[in-house]
Amino acid sequence: MAIIKHSPVPVLAQTDIAACCRAYYQLTKPKVVALLVLTAWVGMMLATPAPPDILLVVLASLGIALVSAAAAAFNHVLDQKIDAQMARTYMRPLPKGKLTTVQAVAFACLLAIMGFMILLSAVNTLTALLTLFGLFGYAVVYTMLLKRATPQNIVIGGLAGALPPVLGWTAITGSLSGEALLLMMIVFTWTPPHFWALAIHRCKDYAKANIPMLPITHGIEFTKTAILLYTLLLFLVCLFPYLVGMTGIIYLVASIYLNGKFIHHAWKLKFSATFTTAMETFRFSIVHLMVLFLVLLVDHYAKWSFSELLQ
Repeated sequence: MAIIKHSPVPVLAQTDIAACCRAYYQLTKPKVVALLVLTAWVGMMLATPAPPDILLVVLASLGIALVSAAAAAFNHVLDQKIDAQMARTYMRPLPKGKLTTVQAVAFACLLAIMGFMILLSAVNTLTALLTLFGLFGYAVVYTMLLKRATPQNIVIGGLAGALPPVLGWTAITGSLSGEALLLMMIVFTWTPPHFWALAIHRCKDYAKANIPMLPITHGIEFTKTAILLYTLLLFLVCLFPYLVGMTGIIYLVASIYLNGKFIHHAWKLKFSATFTTAMETFRFSIVHLMVLFLVLLVDHYAKWSFSELLQ
């Protein structure tokens, strides 16, 4: 009787496909994009007293996420030589040869086109154009120009990263407003102390890659002072939503607490730092922004629910 031999399952091919998918996924900087989409989503919720149309929210979030992911992928392409020299980034897909530059550029263009078309056709023109402006600001103005030219790179270039709350607001209303710009100012002021804390921790990496980050050009102590001053400025900026009547007491209490904790981290970094303090400050800054924006949402709907009960 003939023995039928079965071909082995191509496990290696499956592994290669999974690795390739992971590499493309890593190009999008998913954690960064998730934080950007969160601030955009909160901007959408705050744009109207009642909850906005759910389909519009989903489509706007998807479009903003895709364009943000495209900006991240372009950043990988433009920074691949720098990334190869830094301990934090040398394992990224392009320095490790997991993807080619052509593949990464094609992927970034595809994401950008898909996101832009969703925003243009299903949301509104203003949001589509502003999102494209954010991509250009991050991938070109910040990555190609500012990052390599000035220690104020993250301050000036931070405008692109601060846009998502405005994008969320315009996605629902179709227009700009002072409240949306206040949300943008919070993220804009938060960005330097957030990133400079990481830059202190990775100071040797940036020096090796010849990137003029503030700790390299002005020294670590100067950067620590700048972080502390920016956290004080952030404390004041975060008061404005309450002072102009945009938020209520829930936000005010949470904002004072969160910004007080951020100032405490910055104070410790300046005057009693250990080896881990800079990274602890960086990690807390992420929690700070996430919780602050979620509290904005809670406060908004608490006010809306209370006004509904009174009617």
